[in-house]
Amino acid sequence: MINKLTLSLTLGALIALAKLSSAQTLTPLVHPPPGGANISFQLTDGTVMCQANREQDWWKLTPDNTGSYINGTWTKLASLQAGYVPDAFASAVLADGRLVITGGEYNNGQFTLTNLGAVYDPIANTWTPLPAPPGWDFIGDSPALVLPDGRFVVGRKLDMQVAALDPATLTWTLLGNAGKSDFNAEEGWTLLPDGTILTFDVQNAPNSEIYNPTTQTWSSAGSTIVDLHSPSSFGCLQYGPHGEFCYFPPGEVGPGILLADGRILCTGSNSSAGPGHTALYTPSTATWAVGPDFPNGDNAGDDFACLLPNGNALVEGASGRVYEFDGTHLNPTLTAPGALMILPTGQALVTNGTSVKVYTPAKTTFQKRLAPKIKQFPATVTRGSTYRIAGQQFNGISQAASFGDEFETATNYPLVRITNNATHHVFYARTHGHSTMGVATGRLKVSTNFDVPSAAETGASSLVVVANGIPSQPVSITVN
Repeated sequence: MINKLTLSLTLGALIALAKLSSAQTLTPLVHPPPGGANISFQLTDGTVMCQANREQDWWKLTPDNTGSYINGTWTKLASLQAGYVPDAFASAVLADGRLVITGGEYNNGQFTLTNLGAVYDPIANTWTPLPAPPGWDFIGDSPALVLPDGRFVVGRKLDMQVAALDPATLTWTLLGNAGKSDFNAEEGWTLLPDGTILTFDVQNAPNSEIYNPTTQTWSSAGSTIVDLHSPSSFGCLQYGPHGEFCYFPPGEVGPGILLADGRILCTGSNSSAGPGHTALYTPSTATWAVGPDFPNGDNAGDDFACLLPNGNALVEGASGRVYEFDGTHLNPTLTAPGALMILPTGQALVTNGTSVKVYTPAKTTFQKRLAPKIKQFPATVTRGSTYRIAGQQFNGISQAASFGDEFETATNYPLVRITNNATHHVFYARTHGHSTMGVATGRLKVSTNFDVPSAAETGASSLVVVANGIPSQPVSITVN
């Protein structure tokens, strides 16, 4: 590509970039994860749930009383049901606070495209087995997300089928999929503000598509201009009870992130012509523009990205280097291989199996327009009781997380953080019953419920709603 970052940077930009690179920090946790930590999920009580190295096992990271995850402690959680030891699955935190996972490219270390699944209840600390959608013998590593209305939708890897899970009944409904250009394999889904879903194709690259859940149809979103997919190096991958079926991988693409300015950054896997490319989609005009190539021949691979509160997209390269996309440039920062997820502190959690670290960006400020706004709240609360809080933009302006296909770790839901005025100790109140799971809801009135922790300290306190690491302005409450 002609538009290479390494060719376009001026001397002044290079100096600024050097300062940027030296300003970020990557801090190991004081207490390493006892069982290792891979993919992580932000639970609505402020804790973080991680799949351990022994993939049937799960651990919880709880921040200390100052709200620090670096000084947090670990607790062993319930293990998955016997026979379900998944890797590379579809996943989401639901509006009621439960975690759902389904499928898995591997099960117990074997390439199986399993159709098993489970739902975790953080209150009961239990997993409930989740049946597959009707007729889905295989799921594997599939694209998935939560719609604004709270339904969890999954695209079956091996064809164009789409299914929606009703969280209330844990039952599946098959949705229409007319107009899909290619199968769902290796594609990622990005939720748009209007409730539709953007994907950029792998098999039919450089085509892109939009799914409308209301009409249950796909339509073309045009060419991404540059090729974002990598050619596959695999032939037939056998799967099935007796290895009787063949899966021919179409390649990979990188993650797609909805940015604070409304564009979607779509990143490319390794290209046969050189470094990974990027493209930018603008929903308001339905147009594509070429973005910067990855520096030093790097690419997004099959890796993670998240949206920092400062508005930069943090993208992991195949090299392990992470880049902050500032709207124009992909700026290389630190080497931090692992899964990325935004914490309510505005930092990014980096988990890679053997260690857990916290990435703190150089710039930690955010635009006020991106913050949640509290409009209605209880002035007095009692420990152990549940209350409703309402306002605007409680779900943030983006899912704030993406992977090339599976491993969905979106954090577009409200957290409630209470800080005691006298001790400055921090307590997260578990949220549930969010009125929407959409993104960039603007002036729409939204709400959630929060449970005041029984351990919360009494007295004058401040309360904020946090979405994707961005807090609202605090309001004053009294805890009884």
